[in-house]
Amino acid sequence: MRLPTWLRQHLAAARALLVFTVAVGVVYPLAVTGIAQLPGLRDKANGSLVTAAGGRVVGSAIIGQAFTDAGGNPLPQYFQPRPSAAGDGYDPTATSASNLGPESVVDTLPDPAVAGDTGKQSLLTQVCARSKAVGELDGVSGARPFCTPSGVGAVLAVFGRHTGDGHVTRVVSLNEACPATAFVATYQGVPVECAMFGEDYAAGDVVPVRGDAPASPAVPADAVTASGSGLDPGISPAYARLQVARVAKARSVTTDQVLALVARNTTGRALGFMGEPWVNVVRLNLDLDTRYPAHG
Repeated sequence: MRLPTWLRQHLAAARALLVFTVAVGVVYPLAVTGIAQLPGLRDKANGSLVTAAGGRVVGSAIIGQAFTDAGGNPLPQYFQPRPSAAGDGYDPTATSASNLGPESVVDTLPDPAVAGDTGKQSLLTQVCARSKAVGELDGVSGARPFCTPSGVGAVLAVFGRHTGDGHVTRVVSLNEACPATAFVATYQGVPVECAMFGEDYAAGDVVPVRGDAPASPAVPADAVTASGSGLDPGISPAYARLQVARVAKARSVTTDQVLALVARNTTGRALGFMGEPWVNVVRLNLDLDTRYPAHG
């Protein structure tokens, strides 16, 4: 007996569903998993885990991590990674960038009437604050162009240039909340004021001030900017060299000993010409703990 057309179609669909379920849902995943466990691929497929003495897993070679104390302060015996915008830092479940661009130069000031309000820093102020902190940690100048000595963006609101005779009538340091003293006393002969929370400065021209910081700051760019993923475990060789003296002192070893470990954990350009050399901070710090453990 010939089955009805609609029933034949449903049976054909059921057979196709079964075949594709087995092929795509069972055979293919098992095949890919099996291939991933071949020598040379197994480590990457399993997360590139790194282990300390005794086989204890301490992290992943492809995900950075913070080396700080309970208060969030950098531990001097460890190389510090670049900043991270992923969650509270290097959170694989919240991988992201800050989404702040080069035009993010004006802070949202904290409300003095709200306890604990810290406002919202612009990208420029974040960079300035990080540069100052790294400079203090590693004993170099943290000065950068367009940053104040206090570590915020050196940005003015300049009023009056587009009205009347074009003379400046008022100048406000937008990122320095009162009662701070402005980073420059005057601008074109006009005294510079600190900024007041809640006041509208939108009518003024936003003028970043370069200052006299060197064009090539002592603190490298990767020390003050986060990666796009927020998970990058690598830093530039320049940032690693900046930290060598501090780490060597904290571990009571020579700088040459630490430099040798930096070289050991440095990856060159891909195929010899693509990208930039980088130092894996996770592996480097594990190497340090293995060879030159810090005491006290």
